[in-house]
Amino acid sequence: MERKNVWKEYDETTSAKVDALAKGYMEFLDNGKTERECVDTIVNQIEAAGYKELPELIREGKKLSAGDKVYAVLMNKMVVMFQMGTKPMTAGLNILGAHIDSPRLDIKQNPLYEDSDFALLDTHYYGGIKKYQWVTLPLALHGVVAKKDGSIVEINVGENEDDPVFFISDLLVHLSGEQMEKKAAKVVEGEALDLIVGSRPLAGEEKEAVKAGVLKLLADTYGIEEEDFLSAELEVVPAGKAREAGFDRSMVLGYGQDDRVCAYTSLMAMLEIGQTERTACCILVDKEEIGSVGATGMQSRFFENTVAEVMELAGEYSELNVRRCLAASNMLSSDVSAAFDPSYASCFEKKNAAFFGRGMVFNKFTGARGKSGSNDANAEYVAHIRAIMDEAGVAFQTAELGKVDVGGGGTIAYILALYGMNVIDCGVAVLSMHAPWEATSKADIYETKCGYVAFLEKACL
Repeated sequence: MERKNVWKEYDETTSAKVDALAKGYMEFLDNGKTERECVDTIVNQIEAAGYKELPELIREGKKLSAGDKVYAVLMNKMVVMFQMGTKPMTAGLNILGAHIDSPRLDIKQNPLYEDSDFALLDTHYYGGIKKYQWVTLPLALHGVVAKKDGSIVEINVGENEDDPVFFISDLLVHLSGEQMEKKAAKVVEGEALDLIVGSRPLAGEEKEAVKAGVLKLLADTYGIEEEDFLSAELEVVPAGKAREAGFDRSMVLGYGQDDRVCAYTSLMAMLEIGQTERTACCILVDKEEIGSVGATGMQSRFFENTVAEVMELAGEYSELNVRRCLAASNMLSSDVSAAFDPSYASCFEKKNAAFFGRGMVFNKFTGARGKSGSNDANAEYVAHIRAIMDEAGVAFQTAELGKVDVGGGGTIAYILALYGMNVIDCGVAVLSMHAPWEATSKADIYETKCGYVAFLEKACL
């Protein structure tokens, strides 16, 4: 069942569509390096497309009918969208679910210190990273600082050409004999991932003059003081824009593609579909990389509560109807898959691996080793999805994350499956997943968007 490389099938018209989608996607990556930035970008796009905010509709007592578009945001880190179908919501939703958080470094609450004439910020890594990959890179600082007076200060330093950047040092090779003998997990310790942010002493200061200089700059530029770090959410991410990769410009290289590539293609699908029979839904969540916990993670009740509110405005609400709606729904848990890497071929089983350029990837199950933590999709549902994709002419492949005993990973699929709905994992194959810079195929991005459109319009199991 070997799948063809879809680039061979594209004509000039399709190739132009592929490049146009990739261009928009790279802009999305550049503008959304944090969950908050993603939500801001998404809300701007969907409001321009006619989506209305749910709390506003509730206040106005508006009723929803077929074709209406509504969204809700939680804590500026999670967004849910609905396009109302012609059938009652109790017939079920067609749901796309992706996450907008990515592995990174977070600034600790009491982070700023001086050592040996350097000013540094303590960090705490978020999600699964190889710590050694984060040293000696140009890094940017994104996030917000909430002050006691209720005001919010937005921070974004390191992305513009005239911005300074930050970095984490590494030991020079000439002195690293002992370091090089360590296991990769210990080559750089978590507590060594401290961000260097300054080295110029403040004139007139005798004690911790470099730290004082940084604090003065923060006060003069942003109006914040050291105590304000206590109520800040600051993320350290690779500095720089996403880029086309390869002589043939066939790939995208950028930060945060796990899982913003599926978030963006899901968003584009929601904006592209026409009127549907079943209500179309897109969930873009936070905290997947740390277990989908917290108020803005998939395990929170926000999605269920939002469905209840939408059903109320549609004149369908009851506790039983909410349960019927969720149980009758179909979902694509949209997350990335590991692309076959010829440099590390021993970690993959080729017949069940995802390849660049062969379309969107379906994972019947994820999990680790003996399918631990897996959602294992129902065979009938898989057959239904196959039929939809083939009818729409969408190129797809099936895969596992790697060899059975090598490792594994999870998604949000098992959480939605708790409602008894049909769920299957799918998405885009990624090279160097969880690295500061990840790679994807433009063709796979395009096929995935097309697959999401077909699913939203046609799924009816």
